[in-house]
Amino acid sequence: MKNLFFASLILFAFSSIAEAQQLKSPEGKFVMEFSLQNDGTPTYNLKYKNKEVVKTSKLGLELKDDKKSLLNDFTVVDTKTSTFDETWKPVWGEVDHIRNHYNELAVTLNQKGTDRQIVIRFRLFEDGLGFRYEFPAQKNLTYFVIKEERSQFAMTGDHTAFWIPGDYDTQEYDYTKSKLSEIRGLSEKAYTANVSQKNFSPTGVQTSLMLKTADGIYINLHEAALINYSCMHLNLDDKNFVFNSWLTPDAKGDKGYMQAPSHSPWRTIMVSDDAREILASKMTYNLNDPSKIENTSWIKPVKYVGVWWEMITGKSSWSYTNDFPTVQLGVSDFSKAKPNGTHGANNANVKKYIDFAAANGFDAVLVEGWNEGWEDWFGHSKDYVFDFLTPYPDFDVKGLHEYAKSKGVKIIMHHETSGSVRNYERHMDAAYKFMNDNGYDAVKSGYVGDILPRGENHYSQWIVNHYQYAIEKAANYKIMVNAHEAVRPTGIARTYPNLIGNEAARGTEYQAFGGSKPNHVTVLPFTRLIGGPMDYTPGIFEMDISKMNPENKSHVNSTIANQLALYVTMYSPLQMAADTPENYNRFPDAFQFIKDVAVDWSESKYIEAEPGDFITVARKAKGTNNWFVGNVNGETPRTSNIDFSFLEKGKKYTATIYADAKDAHYKTNPQAYIIKKIAVTNKSKLSQFSAPGGGYAISIIENK
Repeated sequence: MKNLFFASLILFAFSSIAEAQQLKSPEGKFVMEFSLQNDGTPTYNLKYKNKEVVKTSKLGLELKDDKKSLLNDFTVVDTKTSTFDETWKPVWGEVDHIRNHYNELAVTLNQKGTDRQIVIRFRLFEDGLGFRYEFPAQKNLTYFVIKEERSQFAMTGDHTAFWIPGDYDTQEYDYTKSKLSEIRGLSEKAYTANVSQKNFSPTGVQTSLMLKTADGIYINLHEAALINYSCMHLNLDDKNFVFNSWLTPDAKGDKGYMQAPSHSPWRTIMVSDDAREILASKMTYNLNDPSKIENTSWIKPVKYVGVWWEMITGKSSWSYTNDFPTVQLGVSDFSKAKPNGTHGANNANVKKYIDFAAANGFDAVLVEGWNEGWEDWFGHSKDYVFDFLTPYPDFDVKGLHEYAKSKGVKIIMHHETSGSVRNYERHMDAAYKFMNDNGYDAVKSGYVGDILPRGENHYSQWIVNHYQYAIEKAANYKIMVNAHEAVRPTGIARTYPNLIGNEAARGTEYQAFGGSKPNHVTVLPFTRLIGGPMDYTPGIFEMDISKMNPENKSHVNSTIANQLALYVTMYSPLQMAADTPENYNRFPDAFQFIKDVAVDWSESKYIEAEPGDFITVARKAKGTNNWFVGNVNGETPRTSNIDFSFLEKGKKYTATIYADAKDAHYKTNPQAYIIKKIAVTNKSKLSQFSAPGGGYAISIIENK
């Protein structure tokens, strides 16, 4: 009996690994193993430096209205391995070239009883793993509806996580730091009060999710190339520490409508024992297709100002009137409407911002609230739809365009869709042509409010397809897009580099809505920015919002030095000096850094990094030998220690340091800063104090 038992055990072990396939990363840092369980369920696991980081995890998809889902009863019918190595040049970016080097395993599976085939494709880089499902053209699988994707990410322990709750309509949360086992208890209260979709699990979290193990391994879970598919959330089995994919449903509760041949987005797992390598990774971009825009000469990084912060703080308003003429008096009849006297997008105010931009070397001015409809949207119903063509009486489209052109400045268009995406699509060609005709080459789009048709979510397949449609349509008109309230980015900007910015996270505006945690900006680069740049709108110099609007008692939880550093640490080719000209004129010496800092880079060096605590980055301005350094700090004061070995040998530079004063504090003394100049070379070192919620910024200019 004993021999029979061991024989059975050996047979079981052999059968469970008979289909195992192993894939190593190009330099061997990672090992991924694919195998089928006894019931034909596909699984994978991942090791980093011989240490397991993802335990055996199941793969597959549950189908709707189908007798058999794509979960088990598979056999391996083919495997293909390959190696890929290229270097490509981004149109804009943190670096001027990116290496795309991976080993690939494509496993073709056939399902018993249905004769259906799927391919699971794995790509293993030196910074992590990407995998996706592919559905080849075939007789027995053409049209199908996804009930749920069943990808698992089995963690090895109760890791520390930086997370925001699962929500199908917003990512605009402060991050919570906790153990995985604590997510349920910490999120239930906030979940009940805030999460817009009550059927989402209280252990649901959003990607990009940042994790840290007890032994100092950093893990990031996200997705890449989200096209024609629902956005993925993660639902945690908090007893076993297993994350399960959880797709955003549509109004009917379905998770995706598929037609073969097709494929899912990539699921990504970045791993390192050095937090700086997570920030430096370009794996998300590498899993996207090359640019589909052949001539990209019209796509240019932008530094801009705008009539925005005074609206957010309540100093001025989006609407021209508090009346409702489009309801009471007829469309476009403002003859009887009384101006409210606070409309921000008026000719005189916009000219003031144009003059300020021209005088200080900015490229553009963003103007929101220029078009009819805001009075209805704020006053009557958030279901109101805009036409994107008709200005208010006090906004002269052609006159302001000519005035800005005479000053060497462009105006950035604003399209608030109010969530009515079909209305936007109907007007999109006319709106983009209007932009071409009037000299606008960039648009900030917004999706505030519930999606119309009612019941749709911001991140379901249909709405994801709308965001993609808007980007591609804009490219036809040579228009750059900065999408707010859209789905979080997944590297799509490689394929469509006219997507020069997104919001898709808790931005600076929340500092005027009650504030954000002072360490928020030390988490965002590890989470939101993994998929692409964020239009965070930094540069606030007046932290007491009541000085802008006496009725608004909010406080900006940051020091001025921290605000300056954001231009380096929060990468974006679209950077706003978000405060008002009056506030910048009060601190002209600090404002100089915003005027000087670049928005496009040839090199980036991550010098220090710890999620939630601090980040220090050095970047080389493209086309120059000048560098800029930014350090943002969390709630604990610290001394940052850096060396300047990234500078060119034999060269001498002048470094201008904008730093927190010794008594600076984000809450009690946020405007306390010092500025000093020192001579540096590549052998220089620096110890610099960073206050709570503070930091420092450095411009390093080569001596001629």
